[in-house]
Amino acid sequence: MFNTIFPKIHKEGYKFLAISIIATFLILLFSNFFGLFFVLITVWVYYFFRDPDRYSINDDKYLVSPADGLVTNISERTGPIEMQLENTTYTKISIFMNVFNCHVNRTPVSGTVEEINYKPGKFLNASLDKASEENERNYYKIKSNKSGEEIIIVQIAGLIARRIVCEVEEGKNLKQGERIGMIRFGSRVDLYFKNKKVLVKEGQNLIAGESLIACE
Repeated sequence: MFNTIFPKIHKEGYKFLAISIIATFLILLFSNFFGLFFVLITVWVYYFFRDPDRYSINDDKYLVSPADGLVTNISERTGPIEMQLENTTYTKISIFMNVFNCHVNRTPVSGTVEEINYKPGKFLNASLDKASEENERNYYKIKSNKSGEEIIIVQIAGLIARRIVCEVEEGKNLKQGERIGMIRFGSRVDLYFKNKKVLVKEGQNLIAGESLIACE
């Protein structure tokens, strides 16, 4: 129960939480009204950077969700040109994370990180389709330990987000549901895969590392 109410937070959050606490304390010395407002901001900062443990199915016949959030698009698309996959057709699922979602991202399948490709860019609303091509983003190519197939995960910074955090390196072997990074303050994750049946629908809310998103 304690961990549910007070979850651990991601290391990226310590600095922001400290700044918020100090600012709240100083403002309370002068104004209770504005101090209360900053108390609420501090609580929000704490929960934004929450990093709860998640428990994956540990079955690579399935893909688990790489992000908490809302499924905004399911379509058949060519792969990202940044990964030289523009001539290959994939199923693409986009998951939008609002500022109240947990922003820690996870690998949908156990496998090896074959390639990471960071691209700087703009900060458009992450729910817009063109954000996939114009916003700051980070690409991961992961080769499944079970099938040998490659999936692509794309972290896309949003309107407020100003930093994509990558926590893995090329060549690292990951367990299904293991953390790969996070995006600060509102964003989106796109997932590209082939040869699997989609198990979710647009408008559905997902939990990273646990919700089943596709299967063989």
